[in-house]
Amino acid sequence: MSKHILKDVFCAFVLIFSSLLIGQNSSSRALSQINNSLAGQNIRIDSLDAQMRLLLPELQNALSANLKAKEQTDSVAILLINRINIFQNKMRLIEDKISYVDSVNFEILAQLVMVENKIVTLANSFTEMYDLKSSKSSSKISSRISPVEYKKTYIDALSAYQNGDYNKAINGFSGLVLSDPNNDLADNSQYWLAECYYTMKNYKRAIMEFEKVFSFSGTDKDDDAQLKLGHCHRSMGNFKKSREEYQRLIDYFPGSEFYEKARESLKQLSAK
Repeated sequence: MSKHILKDVFCAFVLIFSSLLIGQNSSSRALSQINNSLAGQNIRIDSLDAQMRLLLPELQNALSANLKAKEQTDSVAILLINRINIFQNKMRLIEDKISYVDSVNFEILAQLVMVENKIVTLANSFTEMYDLKSSKSSSKISSRISPVEYKKTYIDALSAYQNGDYNKAINGFSGLVLSDPNNDLADNSQYWLAECYYTMKNYKRAIMEFEKVFSFSGTDKDDDAQLKLGHCHRSMGNFKKSREEYQRLIDYFPGSEFYEKARESLKQLSAK
């Protein structure tokens, strides 16, 4: 009985030992495979590391070059923006100067027109007074004042205007118009009455008096009065009405000596 037991134990021991040997061999082969795999991975890692070491300086140089290029681009962009701002500021200054010069030129032109008109008006008054003094013709008898007295009063009023005594001239001309509106010099008296107010820069009253000139039939002062209506409205800053008056002279008095003056005045106003 004990022999059988010992035999069985021995057999079991042999089996266990054999199994251990077989397992050990299998583990050794698996371990060897793992080691071989790890060695291969280490070789690949070493190769990648070497490649990275080679590429890293190139990447650093490329990055540095890009940063420098960006800095240069930003610097150029900032410089261009600054120059554009400076240019825009200079343009604004030039526009302001041009606007100021245009304003000054228009003011000077307006003053020159006024001086020219005054010279023409004075020349006309002297011419008219000379013609009256040298004339020997007599006018028809007035109901209130004789033709001789009418002409004398007219010359005196015209002389007062030429000497700058506008109040005296106004009294003389207005008295003549009231005393005999049918006199041959009545329309002239009305015109010079309006001229007095115009020269005194009382443009509203001058407009009223110039418009009365048209009520005299056969007057030769209608185109003069029409031109001065345009000047009055222009001096008051009513450019739209001034254009209308100049255009009316062009339309209704194409043969007037003031035709070109009205066209030039229209051209000046169209530039505003």
